[in-house]
Amino acid sequence: MTAYSTAWRAIARQRGFTLIEIMVVVIIIGILAAIVAPNVIGRVDDAQITKVRAEISNINTALKFYRLDNFAYPTTDQGLEALVANPDDPNVRNWKPGGYLERLPRDPWGNPYLYLNPGNNGAIDIYTLGRDGRPDGEGMDADIGNWDVY
Repeated sequence: MTAYSTAWRAIARQRGFTLIEIMVVVIIIGILAAIVAPNVIGRVDDAQITKVRAEISNINTALKFYRLDNFAYPTTDQGLEALVANPDDPNVRNWKPGGYLERLPRDPWGNPYLYLNPGNNGAIDIYTLGRDGRPDGEGMDADIGNWDVY
C-alpha cells in the first residue's frame, strides 16, 4: 500500500456537515437569540438610567464644593460651565483652579445636562429631558433630575 492510497482513504472517510445539520444549528441559534435579546435590550435601558443618576449625583457633589468655596451656587446663566471654567463674575472669588469637574458629561443620548438656580424642585435642579429631549414624557422619555436621585 502506498502513501498516496492511504491518504486518499483518509480523505474519503471524512465527511462534512449535511444541510439538515447546519439548519438545526441555525434554528437553535435563532431560538437562543430570541430568548436572550429582549433581556439584553432591557438592560441597556436600565444601564442608561443608572448612568444618568450617577452623573447627576457627581454634578451635584461638584456644585456643593463650588458653593462651599463661593458661598452660592452658580447662577442659571453661568450654568454648569462654572464647574469647569472660572465664570467671568466678580462675586466668584474662590474658584478653584482646575475646576470642580474635568469636563461636563452628556447624558446617554448625547444631550447636555440642564441646570436651574433657583430650581423648581429644590434649591437647584440638575436634570436631563430623557431620550426624546423634550419636557415630560414617560419611560425612557421621562425627565430625570436630582429630585429623582435623592
